Amino acid sequence: MKTLIATVAATAIAAGFGTAGVAHADTDLLFGSTSASSSHYGYIVAVGQILNEKVDGVRANVVETGAALDNIRRMERGQMDLGIITTNVAQHAVAGTDEFEGRPQDLRLLWVYTGAPQNVVVRKDSGITSLEDLKGARFNPGIRGSATESTTEAVFDTLGLTADYVRGSTTDMADAIKDNRVAGYVKSGNGNKIDASTMDIATFTDIAILGLDAAQADKLRAEMPDVSIIDVPAGAADGVPAYTTWSFGVGVGTTAGMSDEVAYQIVKAVMENKDAQANAMASIKESDLAELTMQYGTIPLHPGAARYFKEKGVAIPEKLLPTE
Repeated sequence: MKTLIATVAATAIAAGFGTAGVAHADTDLLFGSTSASSSHYGYIVAVGQILNEKVDGVRANVVETGAALDNIRRMERGQMDLGIITTNVAQHAVAGTDEFEGRPQDLRLLWVYTGAPQNVVVRKDSGITSLEDLKGARFNPGIRGSATESTTEAVFDTLGLTADYVRGSTTDMADAIKDNRVAGYVKSGNGNKIDASTMDIATFTDIAILGLDAAQADKLRAEMPDVSIIDVPAGAADGVPAYTTWSFGVGVGTTAGMSDEVAYQIVKAVMENKDAQANAMASIKESDLAELTMQYGTIPLHPGAARYFKEKGVAIPEKLLPTE
């Protein structure tokens, strides 16, 4: 970790951390986030600030990445200490399936902070009114390396759907949708609301959100148990009616190599300092983070995280109990 601090000094400054004291911290952590244009990036920056202020001896440096799948790959290579994960990709990583076929990861869960409805957003003037209509359309399945991208492709394969996939970052794809070079994209929602990048698109362009029909929803329930099927009420954005889509939990994970005490102190700081998190992500205000973690978690908790939850009297499901 120490040898990488100089590399991320500029990132630390950009995230509002500065560099004073970084080299002298007992534990320097590289904290993988997502695209800086995402509301989830702002949330992780807020968490990084909490850790720097509340956890003695820990210095968290937030790094912009390609989101969950990219973060897990970086943790696998020892290039990241903790980062955003999604519950579906985390399950595949620990089981050694899908993208991690034959190489199970020592990934551990710290906490889950939100559910993430996967919004299929298109320009309203594209004429696309159903998922089947995406056939032949230029369409972004999610930012490169993200859980959204890999899950969208799995969902489309399961449902027999196709599109002309266009790859790129959130910023690139938002610009391409505004310029009518791409018909739409899939983007994680912010709770039951659209995220910041989709809000930005909607200020320039009328949008629609495509939902699953009943048969598609039933097929995903039967064949893709790693995702949840949810009904999003009307009002995800102005003029958007209720719709059904697939979802997963978004949280923060680390590896078994993190010390139990550091993991304990991180989870304690996050659970006991919600206000700054709610300022960065409004859905946090009404959320019970411990409850979300128990509800959406798919992999074992880090022993340090489990210790905190047990101390608070939280009932931990068997599947989340630490394996060591």
